[in-house]
Amino acid sequence: MMLMAMMMVMTVTANAMSYKTAKKEALFLSDKMAYELNLTPAQYDDVYDINLDYMMSLNSRGDVYGSWWDRRDAKLRCVLTPWQYDRYRGLNHFYRPVMWKSGRWAFAVYAHYKRGHFYNHHPKPHHRHDPRHAPHHRHEPRHHGPHR
Repeated sequence: MMLMAMMMVMTVTANAMSYKTAKKEALFLSDKMAYELNLTPAQYDDVYDINLDYMMSLNSRGDVYGSWWDRRDAKLRCVLTPWQYDRYRGLNHFYRPVMWKSGRWAFAVYAHYKRGHFYNHHPKPHHRHDPRHAPHHRHEPRHHGPHR
């Protein structure tokens, strides 16, 4: 029984996205969202933090569209204007940015943008991310506009 539990923990850990990968993917995704959605600098910072929190919460394929995805969507709804939010939801590579394919993470944004090309400077995160801290201990974004 104990051996089985340890194997399950090792499987989940093996699937977890590394901090370096999460940071890189959140930056690339947020840059493209800033470009497509015409984000303000403050929105860009918030969107980066939200995307990084989401990426860091991915430990298994079940997390891709689970509660952490719901939390990301709710936070983005608070940060984006109604026009931006509607556009974000209409662009699947932003709305559903991560997939699990062939036993690894896949990122939909690369089907639309060339790797390594950035439109913006790096965002200024509101806090230092530390991979040892659980995502649920992170800040809430500033609100820009009415809630839906």
